[in-house]
Amino acid sequence: MHRLIRPLAFALAAALAPSTQAQAPADSWPAKPLRIIVPANAGGGTADPVSRVLAEELTKLFGQRVFVENRGGSNGNIGATAAARAPNDGYTVLFSWAGTLATNISLYKSLPFHPVNDFDPVVLIGGVSNILVVNNSFPARNLKEFTDYVRSQPGKLNYASSGNGSSMHLAAELYKKQTRSFMVHVPYNNVGQATTDLVSNQVQLMFHLITGAQGSVKSGQLRPIAVLAPQRSPVLPDVPTMKELGLPIESQTWFALLFPKGAPPEAIRKLNEATNRLLNDPAVRQRLMGMGLEPAGGTPDALARHLDAEIRKWAEVVKFSGATVE
Repeated sequence: MHRLIRPLAFALAAALAPSTQAQAPADSWPAKPLRIIVPANAGGGTADPVSRVLAEELTKLFGQRVFVENRGGSNGNIGATAAARAPNDGYTVLFSWAGTLATNISLYKSLPFHPVNDFDPVVLIGGVSNILVVNNSFPARNLKEFTDYVRSQPGKLNYASSGNGSSMHLAAELYKKQTRSFMVHVPYNNVGQATTDLVSNQVQLMFHLITGAQGSVKSGQLRPIAVLAPQRSPVLPDVPTMKELGLPIESQTWFALLFPKGAPPEAIRKLNEATNRLLNDPAVRQRLMGMGLEPAGGTPDALARHLDAEIRKWAEVVKFSGATVE
């Protein structure tokens, strides 16, 4: 009898062996190159250069190539859709930002992806805060004077943005909502042209991003009023926050990594740990902060909570503004 049991046991072990081997790739993740989809064109803005720093550093940590694939267009919707429809094997990751993940769901009548239902959160990378800047001829020199002047000139002041539904647009609408003031929105297709027109007083003010405004502020071409951030920016440390000045509003373009829904838990854990390690590395932090990014980090659950709060926050602002994008 024992002679029969032993061969059967070996046969059973052999039969089970393929399923054990099938689990090995998840345990050894990453076992092949990792693709990061960035829903922006190469060479511009903040998303592309930040994602490339992460790809470069993750390649060193993992010993596997991590490469960026740019899928720009439609306010990030094209790239996010491609990532949502990618295999959920842990080898495609989305690097996206607040607009695509938190505000598009309110701006568009329908989206081909859902920022919560179609993705597994991995980690919050960091953010670039908005900053209120004005033309040098603007009479106000601080936030109180600014708010008093705007209220005294309802509908007479123009503010520029990088487009309808952009963070610059919605930051201004958030300010209007909180202060019960009225300014006219002038959307631009080119943020560089918007900045040029602000310097030349074609428009009077802008809730710019620090990355785009810092050069003009440091050169004296624009006057900063306040940053819409929890704390002062290391890039412009002399500029106070709105909270410091009595108006606790915040607005930033934040960036995050997410997997298509159903990714292997081992991939989520390892990518989260590796990214947090990079965000705490002094040399990497310095590179990112030099781009105007304020590094964050944290757990997947923390990103999930952040995303939920941001979706609800900006839904109210979009409703207040009446903004839509087709």
